[in-house]
Amino acid sequence: MPLVVALVWYAPVPIIAAVTCIVALLALHEYLALAKANGVIVFTTLPLSATAILFASALPDVPPLHMRAVVMFAFFAMLTQAAVKRPLPRILLDTAASGFGIIYVALPLATLPLIAQQENGRALLLFLLLVVWAGDIAALFIGRAVGGKKLWPRISPGKTWAGAIGSVLGSVGIAIAAAWGGAHYAAHATVVNPLPGTLWYWIALAIVLNLAAQLGDLLESAIKRGAGVKDSGTLLPGHGGVLDRIDALLLAAPVLWTVLLLQQ
Repeated sequence: MPLVVALVWYAPVPIIAAVTCIVALLALHEYLALAKANGVIVFTTLPLSATAILFASALPDVPPLHMRAVVMFAFFAMLTQAAVKRPLPRILLDTAASGFGIIYVALPLATLPLIAQQENGRALLLFLLLVVWAGDIAALFIGRAVGGKKLWPRISPGKTWAGAIGSVLGSVGIAIAAAWGGAHYAAHATVVNPLPGTLWYWIALAIVLNLAAQLGDLLESAIKRGAGVKDSGTLLPGHGGVLDRIDALLLAAPVLWTVLLLQQ
């Protein structure tokens, strides 16, 4: 966590984009392995290449490549390759499952460097991470301590309603601390508040981001359970795979990006 915080707060945007791109490529590789476990004959080169192009288009001072155009080109390229080389019954399944990885993993994470480039973008990106982390930690400890009714046992047998509610409370708590901390910092350092706005705005935003993060976690669990595996990978000992670590961001990050677009 300290390394990620330092990266968000101090690193140039191209470095943030490069690191996030590496994470996205690793997570996409794990997703493709999950799809393969479901019987899909996956494409690899085209989805990974499209991911790299998406992050290149998110860099500052680079002529923007329309992200939807990148995704459309990748889909049609895979569809064409499948139509030429694969049996007819496999064309739709292999193309759809492989291309979905771009939408599920690459596009959401590509919003992170875009958020960092906005006004107060680094503070917003740090707020997003803190809300997700605090919610995840609170869910773990409160869920284990209280127990009770399962939230969605068919998808994630370990998660409870108590943990879900605790997760929201944890995110709200860190949002209050962040909003007060930003105001205190601005008052004593005579700088612009990095998190301007009312306290209620940040509380509401934290709740929305938390609910998106929890849903993102559950949806990744559904994909893993469908593939018959516990973790998406083994790259992070004791934590599973990269996809397991960033599953909440896959929905929370584009939700924050959408909020920023609506405000503009």
